[in-house]
Amino acid sequence: MAIRYNLWIDPDNVAQHRAVEADLERYFVERFADYPHIRLFGADPYDYDAPFNRLYDVLMARAAEYCERTWCYVASPEQLNRCFFRAVGRSTKFVQDDRS
Repeated sequence: MAIRYNLWIDPDNVAQHRAVEADLERYFVERFADYPHIRLFGADPYDYDAPFNRLYDVLMARAAEYCERTWCYVASPEQLNRCFFRAVGRSTKFVQDDRS
């Protein structure tokens, strides 16, 4: 299997990695605006059909395609995941249920 991730191929190109990650975070925040408010947690936080989990899968695939198309850059799964959850933390679209 060939290494495709730009972060692994050229780890010293920190400026490019940071620029791509900042853009990915912005990309995710903008995509969240397309959805109604999404509840985090609930009766079963491990429900893989829950809206949050479906949203995650779809946006990961779209973000990877966006990154390749826009930046000619192959983001690692870890980069995509980190940017996604940073965006979740900044977004007002997510509502947490009371855990008590």
